[in-house]
This record gives sequence, C-alpha cells and structure tokens, in this order.
Amino acid sequence: MSATADRRLPARFALPVTGLILSGIMTIIISGVSTFMALGFSLLALGAWPIAWISSWIIAFPTVLVVLPIVRRLVSRLVAPA
Repeated sequence: MSATADRRLPARFALPVTGLILSGIMTIIISGVSTFMALGFSLLALGAWPIAWISSWIIAFPTVLVVLPIVRRLVSRLVAPA
C-alpha cells in the first residue's frame, strides 16, 4: 500500500467531501460574479467578496448534501449506464 493511500479518507466520506468541494467552488465563482457586478471592480468589492462567499457557502454546503443524492438518483433514471 502506498503512503498516499494511507492518508486518504474512507469511502463513506465521499458525499460530504464532494459537497464541500463542489459548494466551495460554485459559491466562490457565483459570489465573485455577483459582488463585482453589484459593486464594480474596486477595493470595496474585493473586501466584500470573502464575506459574500462565506455567507453563501454556509447555505450551499448543507443544501448540496441534501440535494446531491436526489440528483444522482434522478440522473441514474434518465441516463443509461456506461
């Protein structure tokens, strides 16, 4: 067994880790776009962005944890297996 495999999380953590990464990436992009569209490209917007990001991530992460299993079931009914 490699040293890398020893440091990985067990498979049961796949959903929360997926949700954490997915919600983090999506909220940083969307909050950045929204903040800069509302305030323009300025130091004010740059300072407001992290607050907007954290605020949206607090909502998005638990939402993804609830919605992702539903979406996976729906996709499995709509898409043929490979």
